[in-house]
Amino acid sequence: MGVVQICKGEYFWLEPKNAFENFQEPDIGLIALAFLQGSFAYGGWNFLNYVTEELVDPYKNLPRAIFISIPLVTFVYVFANVAYVTAMSPQELLASNAVAVTFGEKLLGVMAWIMPISVALSTFGGVNGSLFTSSRLFFAGAREGHLPSVLAMIHVKRCTPIPALLFTCISTLLMLVTSDMYTLINYVGFINYLFYGVTIAGQIVLRWKKPDIPRPIKINLLFPIIYLLFWAFLLIFSLWSEPVVCGTGLAIMLTGVPVYFLGVYWQHKPKCFNNFIESLTLVSQKMCVAVYPEMDAGRI
Repeated sequence: MGVVQICKGEYFWLEPKNAFENFQEPDIGLIALAFLQGSFAYGGWNFLNYVTEELVDPYKNLPRAIFISIPLVTFVYVFANVAYVTAMSPQELLASNAVAVTFGEKLLGVMAWIMPISVALSTFGGVNGSLFTSSRLFFAGAREGHLPSVLAMIHVKRCTPIPALLFTCISTLLMLVTSDMYTLINYVGFINYLFYGVTIAGQIVLRWKKPDIPRPIKINLLFPIIYLLFWAFLLIFSLWSEPVVCGTGLAIMLTGVPVYFLGVYWQHKPKCFNNFIESLTLVSQKMCVAVYPEMDAGRI
């Protein structure tokens, strides 16, 4: 539809003199928030790393999947937005709660119902991918002893981390207590990028302190350095522009500190507490039909 619109001469807002017209006073903080919310759409770029253990030949297939998926998704997203701009002005884009649906209503006529169904399917696919990959974070954390041991268990037949998947689902539902989607994106985006930056910085430190450890997948240090510069811009100006939202996100993150000290750092817990945790683990294990990966499921 975007190509058809352009061929019909509907490209007023794609012309440089119109595309870069300001509709409000430029603000560096709002630009950072725009990057933060825009990058949320591309948030899947790092999810494949969470399931590296489940990939066949990961050292070959992980880079290959990233090299194929990121340009493809970028191509689709950019040209989808080009199509939107051929049918709507920037003011209409900002006023619409569902841009794709408004686009369909304007151009597809009686077939406009295709757009909300497509958006729903896309959303469902995105949630499915997020649950599938994010649950592996809890699985890995439990395996390292940072979370309850039941989250490190897998289903006896399907070999999937059912407890971690359920925990991820519950955590996701708790996030929906806020109905403002943009606030939620700012919450999640700010915290996500905070940890992404720490992870990338850790890679640089390891390259410096342990240069000789095996690295099957290795990239030039220029890329993480560029990312860290972008990361610093994003976080600093997002915090400056939305201090309450970003501060609340930091506060929520810091609630993990007392949980860490009580659950992980405190080694000599009362016997009654350990017995309660063991009973809770056993009940959860029975409900999920799950065992530790190292155990022989056929003998249990």
